[in-house]
Amino acid sequence: MLHLRAALIALALVVPATAPLAALAAPLPADLAAAAHAYDAAQVNGDRAALERLVADDYVLVNGAGQVQDKARLIADYVAPGFKLDPFTIEEPVEKVFGDTALLGGRVNMTGTDGGQRFALVVRFVDTWAKRDGQWRVVYSQVTRVAKP
Repeated sequence: MLHLRAALIALALVVPATAPLAALAAPLPADLAAAAHAYDAAQVNGDRAALERLVADDYVLVNGAGQVQDKARLIADYVAPGFKLDPFTIEEPVEKVFGDTALLGGRVNMTGTDGGQRFALVVRFVDTWAKRDGQWRVVYSQVTRVAKP
């Protein structure tokens, strides 16, 4: 279940906001929305090159188990044989942009396969993005598991 932790990372997957509150917010800058969408696809597809490009070298993740991980560990988990994250949609999206810094998050029903075993869990996450040298990079993620009712 080592790779299940990867499923708990802050998923900076941006989909068009559908929640009524989100509809009142200004749209994300186009380059940030594109980067977040690419990060989404990279996680689902286990795309090492895209993850290397989109995740900052000094990245820090506090996963759903309260453990701290770095960029290398995050990528290793997503590209590990036997790990596959199913496509998902962010519910209750949170999108806050402060110049060259942004917080993107929400609630995700995550499903996939880890080591041949199916998993399903619900998490709330926030990814902190920073624009560095003209490119958006994920610099920090925090994930919290949502307790089952």
